[in-house]
Amino acid sequence: MDSKKTLINGVLLGILGIVLFSSKAVMVKLAYQYKIDALSVLFLRMLFSFPFYIVIAYIYRNEKKGEAAINTKDYQWLVFFGVVGYYLASYFDFVGLTYIKASLERIILFVYPTIVLLFNKLFLKKKITKNQKIAILITYIGIIITFGSEVSISGSNAYIGGFFVLLSAITFASYLVGSGWLIPKFGVVRFTAYAMLISCICVFVHFGIISQVDIFNFPWQVYVLGLLIAVFATVIPSFLVSISIKLISSSNFAIIAGIGPISTIILAVVFLNEKLAILQIFGTVVVILGILLVSKKSVKKD
Repeated sequence: MDSKKTLINGVLLGILGIVLFSSKAVMVKLAYQYKIDALSVLFLRMLFSFPFYIVIAYIYRNEKKGEAAINTKDYQWLVFFGVVGYYLASYFDFVGLTYIKASLERIILFVYPTIVLLFNKLFLKKKITKNQKIAILITYIGIIITFGSEVSISGSNAYIGGFFVLLSAITFASYLVGSGWLIPKFGVVRFTAYAMLISCICVFVHFGIISQVDIFNFPWQVYVLGLLIAVFATVIPSFLVSISIKLISSSNFAIIAGIGPISTIILAVVFLNEKLAILQIFGTVVVILGILLVSKKSVKKD
């Protein structure tokens, strides 16, 4: 009973985190309407997020997990996944969004569940269960139905944008795998705060070296969007995702992330006036069925 309750809680927290993360693409596209570049939006996102993670990291600095001691190698891996997971993955994603629609970005980004399972099998020797295979198949069918018409109307920029978003999917998948291994050592809150602080610092350095933009010369709407992206599409979901991974494993989290593309396209319809066809609504139902399969079946923890 306890394991079932843990699974349900992990799935619900994961879905909420994914929906909040999905709002990022829509808010970024809204910011681009004010002629701001990808690196500047990413800089504002991390700038507004930074104080939250500083406070949280300080509060949880002495948190002890008890079992295995944290060694130098663990911190090295933490730095690596902080750089890869939220710095590179975010940068590639933001660049990709300058070329393609938010809905198309989400379908390409959604290849990362498959990459997570592959990484888990290759590097952590974890098997892909029958339930996971079935859930993946159902959610991918839903994704194909939902976004099948998007590629043909995205233009030649789809190739460039798609390439960057694919890089984002690969780097984010590596973060999910690494976080699933390191979270038990550091604790959910401390690991997330440390990883995000590392990502913030990477973005600050990148912006300082590369950008020639005056960060104080944007319309006020850009700063509001930057704050919203930081709080509701970065800080809050980053902890929800980490908690979900701890409760249900990175492999199972990767499957329930199928709700991401659906929530993105719904938000895009509301805020970006993108169209939602009957087939896309049908695809939404199929994806939700796949997610329900994960929460209802007895999925083994990795």
